[in-house]
Amino acid sequence: MSRKAYAVSAEMAGRGRASLHGDTALQGDAAQHGDAGSFGQTISSSATASPNAASIGTGPRTLSGLTSSKAADAQAVETTGRTSGPVANSLPRLSKRTIFAMTFGFFGINMAFSLQSSQMGRIFQTIGADPTKLGLFFILPPLAGMVVQPLIGKYSDMTWSNRFGRRMPYLIAAAPIAALVMVLLPNAGSFGFGYASVAALAFGAVAILFMDLSSNICMQPFKMIIGDMVNEEQKDMAWSWQQSFSNLGGVLATVLPFVLTAFGVANVAAAGEVPLSVRLAFYIGAAILLLTSLYTVLSVKEYDPDHYARYHHIKPKTHDSSPSLWSLLKKAPRAFWEVSLVQLFNWFAFQYLWTYATGAIAENVWHTTDTASAGYQAAGNWYGILTCVQSLAAVIWGFLVLSKTSADKRKFWFRIGLASGALGFFGVFFIHNQFLLILPFCLIGIAYLTMQTQAFSIFTTSLDGSNEGAYMGLFNCGICLPQIIASVASFAIFPLVGKSMPHMILVAGIAMVMGIVAVSVITDNTGKEAHSTEDSGTVAALGGIDTERTANR
Repeated sequence: MSRKAYAVSAEMAGRGRASLHGDTALQGDAAQHGDAGSFGQTISSSATASPNAASIGTGPRTLSGLTSSKAADAQAVETTGRTSGPVANSLPRLSKRTIFAMTFGFFGINMAFSLQSSQMGRIFQTIGADPTKLGLFFILPPLAGMVVQPLIGKYSDMTWSNRFGRRMPYLIAAAPIAALVMVLLPNAGSFGFGYASVAALAFGAVAILFMDLSSNICMQPFKMIIGDMVNEEQKDMAWSWQQSFSNLGGVLATVLPFVLTAFGVANVAAAGEVPLSVRLAFYIGAAILLLTSLYTVLSVKEYDPDHYARYHHIKPKTHDSSPSLWSLLKKAPRAFWEVSLVQLFNWFAFQYLWTYATGAIAENVWHTTDTASAGYQAAGNWYGILTCVQSLAAVIWGFLVLSKTSADKRKFWFRIGLASGALGFFGVFFIHNQFLLILPFCLIGIAYLTMQTQAFSIFTTSLDGSNEGAYMGLFNCGICLPQIIASVASFAIFPLVGKSMPHMILVAGIAMVMGIVAVSVITDNTGKEAHSTEDSGTVAALGGIDTERTANR
């Protein structure tokens, strides 16, 4: 940063304190964060970002006599290296260590989801579920997500614990429950209910319902803290890191049954019982879920209500109450509906992958539909390996490509990701060699990470911070609802394609192509720029809030 820019920033930080905040309560920020310059940086970092920065939380005020928007714009350009425009927040730049602490916990969360998605079809067919009725069981997880996610978002917006924060209390409560249900689910056939019995299927259905409820409660805090704490400049990196760690968790989860089998753990069991290799994979996943959740709870400290309000340019008491979910839905930003339309096709496709992939691979490669056969169980293990490949491809793509993309290219990368997915689904349908299936699953991995990273980056940019959690929960309904629609539609589509599981994967590929077309409806909204200084050294030079200590215990 130039000497001139530093001098102006220092002068604004020094002279603008009283005129910006005008009350002694806010001046206590410096003491709270253990830094005599804390209060000055809050003003300085915000003032250099936009001509509206003086209106943090309390309405427009004069900033050291700089009432000209041109003067403020010039200052913003000199300090940040870009022109100011419509802005979402003035969140400070975070270190990579902080972003790691906020995103790594998703490793354990996705172990639960990956074991569920890769093994659920296998588990239910093993305990005797009718393949034509599999869609019924796959309705339950997204239905649970649609109910719990908006509620967790809405009520966590209004939550604050001085010890645990806003989002973390929900993770603390849900993680042990999710771990317990992960232990119970693969034992649905081990309690003597009998093969294909109503009791066994009902137990499995209830277990999967509670597993998804608790896993969704665990997942929401991780998504919400990115919107709460990460500025626009770093948001693409944060989302790609989170999804990359998520996929690393998926790698471990899906490869476990195969590895355990290689070490001599039984991969077959009596009719109606889930093999020990699968059960042990769920037990290990439950333990890792608990450990990674504990790491995040202990490592991440959320911004207190006063700092949150200033950084997001909202009134400090905004979160004391919250509008109804219906009211928020009616006032949802345009990006909510546009991205949700694309997600209708994306998640429709992936629901069929999770439901029918094991059966499709067993039929195409092992030429069997007998769920009790060694061939079918081998197909189940190979699908786990392919899901591992999918996750590894996603991790590499996330770290090497998506973490370095710019905000104005989000629609482009969205299309690239969906095109990769469509080719991958078509490949699963046409390829009959187990090793050649690796390529289409690499493409599916690229699609899976890209469609989540770009969707959340585009949507969260349109939020103003006042009802962040509630909107994130509602937005996740755009992920759950397509899965429900796909499951219900399967009762009609499955017979139409001759009850062929490979053909259901072909239907999924067609849905991905429709998603590519739907990206065109998304409105470009790249004018919102990050409200951050050029680098962490600039933040320190301005004598600011120690964001490292604020974001980490």
